Amino acid sequence: MQEPSKLPVTILLAAKNEAVNLPRCLGALGPAQRVIVLDSHSTDATAEIARAHGAEVVQFDYHGGYPKKRQWALEQLPIETPWVFFLDADEVVPDALWQEIATVVWQPDGCEAYLIRKGFHFLGRRLRYGGFSHAAVLLLRTGKGHFEHLFDDAADSLDMEIHERVVVQGRVGSLKTSLIHEDFKGLEAYITRHNKYSTWEARVRHRYLTTGRYGETTIAPRLLGNAQERRRFLKALIIRLPFEQHLWFLYHYVARLGFLEGQPGLIACQIRSSYIAQVRAKMVELKLQAAQAQRQALTR
Repeated sequence: MQEPSKLPVTILLAAKNEAVNLPRCLGALGPAQRVIVLDSHSTDATAEIARAHGAEVVQFDYHGGYPKKRQWALEQLPIETPWVFFLDADEVVPDALWQEIATVVWQPDGCEAYLIRKGFHFLGRRLRYGGFSHAAVLLLRTGKGHFEHLFDDAADSLDMEIHERVVVQGRVGSLKTSLIHEDFKGLEAYITRHNKYSTWEARVRHRYLTTGRYGETTIAPRLLGNAQERRRFLKALIIRLPFEQHLWFLYHYVARLGFLEGQPGLIACQIRSSYIAQVRAKMVELKLQAAQAQRQALTR
């Protein structure tokens, strides 16, 4: 039976080997009616920790293509609450954000989805400058949206949506309070994870530049649109520019005042620049591989 104090929200919490981060995340999810941890057969105590905190655990097996983890959950799991809230294990929902959510979920004439900012914490502090905290659609009316269908990945690729955004059927609002986005796995794990992300992003960009499309169903790039649409518009422009990694460093460190964050701000800006450099290098490799494949096809 639903507790009277619970909000009509189902948490879809994506995880894999998140034993370090999970207790803090789950400890802040008391107001939600239901919490589902979408695991990928973790080899640490992720599943045990989730169950100990009263969450359901569902294992996801990725076989390539679409859908990935969160979209699969939307399609396959029986979600009876009128709202869905997407979270990662390294995110914490503060009380003030729950208060905002409590207000909007009971509004019959409210929006179909809400953008929530991920307040980026790095090296033990919240980075208020530098432009690292971005907003994404995380709170959605059940059945009113789906994740982008970009070009299909192989089975050995990332099984979870990373930069794919939610395409919403209806109005999109914004909440003021940010999530606390803080990963306690350390820099080595952070950099290793983003190396995988850069491989995926290089593939997406390569396909976009060779086909003119990001995928089957995507967020439209709009300069005057919402935060997701503006972000996609900016990326569609900047990926064609030379020295992109240096432009991103200047954007974060100078234009968005990242230098005010001291050493953590400098390191974060350098890692961002390095990430883009990796993406660009892998795009060159993909271009060379495509040209080689084309030459081999012509000589057969």
